Amino acid sequence: MLTDAELLDLEILSVAVHSFAYTTVVRRWPTILTNIVSTLSNELHLLTLHGPSDLSPQDVEAKIEEGKGIVRALSELKHDMGRNKVLHPIEDDGGANVECYNQHLKELDGTDDSWFTAAWLFAECYLYRDLRTLFAKTKFWNSYDPFFASKEETYKSSSAAMIHLAKSLMALDERKDLLNDWDSSGSVLEIIFLEMMQAALWGNATDLSLLVDLKYEDLQKLQSVGAAAQAENAKYILRNDFAKVWEHVKRQKDARVDIVLDNAGFELYTDLILADFLVSHTPFVSEVVFHPKTIPWFVSDTLPYDFTWAIESLKDKSFFKKHAPGIPDADLDTLQSLGKRWTRHMTTGAFRLSIPTSTPLGAGGLADFWTTQHPYQLLPERDPALLAELQTSELVIFKGDLNYRKLVADGKWAPTTPFEEALGPLNGQFPLVSLRTNKADPIVGLPEGTAERLDETTPDWRVSGKYAVVSYAPRRE
Repeated sequence: MLTDAELLDLEILSVAVHSFAYTTVVRRWPTILTNIVSTLSNELHLLTLHGPSDLSPQDVEAKIEEGKGIVRALSELKHDMGRNKVLHPIEDDGGANVECYNQHLKELDGTDDSWFTAAWLFAECYLYRDLRTLFAKTKFWNSYDPFFASKEETYKSSSAAMIHLAKSLMALDERKDLLNDWDSSGSVLEIIFLEMMQAALWGNATDLSLLVDLKYEDLQKLQSVGAAAQAENAKYILRNDFAKVWEHVKRQKDARVDIVLDNAGFELYTDLILADFLVSHTPFVSEVVFHPKTIPWFVSDTLPYDFTWAIESLKDKSFFKKHAPGIPDADLDTLQSLGKRWTRHMTTGAFRLSIPTSTPLGAGGLADFWTTQHPYQLLPERDPALLAELQTSELVIFKGDLNYRKLVADGKWAPTTPFEEALGPLNGQFPLVSLRTNKADPIVGLPEGTAERLDETTPDWRVSGKYAVVSYAPRRE
């Protein structure tokens, strides 16, 4: 078992000038802060012109002053970051996870407690928790998500891909006979399952086009062309455990699957597509539990409101029509039908969030751990209640780059280090799979020579998002 000290030794330091971490501190974080200032400034301009109808003139003025105070604090934060100032303790704002960050700051020795010297995983998580405090301490901005507008924009702009995936999924409603073909190697259901998993991995990089209006005579084509397409995509999956995941899933009956969510918007939509396929078109899964964040996190991560809003927006035919007026009514009907179906899944319990959908920002219960700085190796020690909950699942799917970084402690591992070894004390606690497109330096579980070859041919392979890893670890019997 790795100790806390050993975990810290593994973490990538922001001071490493040639690392992606350094680029993040120097360029990405200041840009994020600038974008929040711009978003808030627009909000303040609108308040000055019109003011919300549900507030008195005095409250409008108070809200404007609070907003100006947040803008000033953001500017100071950006200034401190650029000058490598020491990280200050997070103020008690009534929300979760204040003490875990402040205790960590106390334990630093004075040489690794500034923006450029702190461990990257800690500093980045600290940034978003500190940002939350700026809003949480106010009266009128307490429930404000400064990243929602960008999430909304990406969701609206994905309508074409969303319609195609919706048609593909709903075409399967007419093909219940596919459930009878799942145990043979290369079965239709296996091909579709792997396509759905690839959609969840790559987002819109797979379109499931052969599923639309699928006829009996198309089955052989699906099996041959679908398998060929997956083989082509597999060239960019540097560790590919999809087959292991399928072998595990097909042994289940009416099981529970959990998805630790990453981005809102279109990525969340692909997660919902996968979940619907599992509960509606396979005998293996009857319940999917989604794990959101409880504070605005890494810009685009899913909050409880993002989850319910995404489903409700599908049912509002005017939502996408305003953004893309050329969408045929029949396609809007398809999205609406899918939104209604997912609402029924929420009602019946086939879909559910790990916390109530009405959970306000900053209060999370079983979701608190996801917005700590802790690598997931510490989950058994730091949050036994969450561990016990996940142990009732037959598969926990961790989405995205940050979840992967936390699974492997953001460590400076040799790329050939076994994934199970990097999981530390989390290994074997429950069956899990990480679906990750590579957007940061840490990586494990690669075949011998893979990293060296890519370093020569494609120097940005660790961070470009072009390559991926699908890493599975079974439950320890």
